Amino acid sequence: MALSYKARRRWSLVIILVGLPLYIMAAVTLVNWADSVFGRQIVAVEFAIYVILGFLWAVPFRSVFRGVGKADPDAAPTEPKD
Repeated sequence: MALSYKARRRWSLVIILVGLPLYIMAAVTLVNWADSVFGRQIVAVEFAIYVILGFLWAVPFRSVFRGVGKADPDAAPTEPKD
């Protein structure tokens, strides 16, 4: 079942405001755990891990975020004001 435009806007807001901070905390915890188990990594390796994790969070939500910044396609067209 496809989500409506309004539902996608609401879910995207929830994901950004609640899910993303939780994901950031999980990513930092994961890197800190890796530091404690494997020792401190080179700065470039840590940077690469953070970049990969930064892109990885958005992959499952790509369909939710698609088109959210555009005008509502289901809304009635408005007449231009002169």
